[in-house]
Amino acid sequence: MIGKLNHVAIVVPDLAAAAAVYRDSLGADVSAPEDLPEHGVTTVFVNLPNTKIELLHPLGADSPIQKFLAAHPSGGMHHVCYEVDDIIAARDHLKARGARVLGNGEPRTGAHGKPVLFLHPKDFCGTLVELEQV
Repeated sequence: MIGKLNHVAIVVPDLAAAAAVYRDSLGADVSAPEDLPEHGVTTVFVNLPNTKIELLHPLGADSPIQKFLAAHPSGGMHHVCYEVDDIIAARDHLKARGARVLGNGEPRTGAHGKPVLFLHPKDFCGTLVELEQV
């Protein structure tokens, strides 16, 4: 059901500094920051030949990743994102097997302008999983 790894997301305390590490130290192609108010984050994508790294920073005091950053002041890995062909079919398949979909269970538009869902980390070996329809 899942396709390729779309990205690994890392929460960072300083988005500009983190982008500079990937761009200047590692020589990666780094996107411009983009605010995603619907998700409460500002994001930068590090484009790699086989996947992406998403750098996340809280957008506002009510950001859902603010608590994560408070618990991990240096930042850290937040989630992995896998591609699916049909997000509704994937959701229904997973829910039928007992997986918990976060939020109201309906896809939202993600950073790439495509439908996304998040799955509870307790159902996936302690890892927050994002599904993105491609």
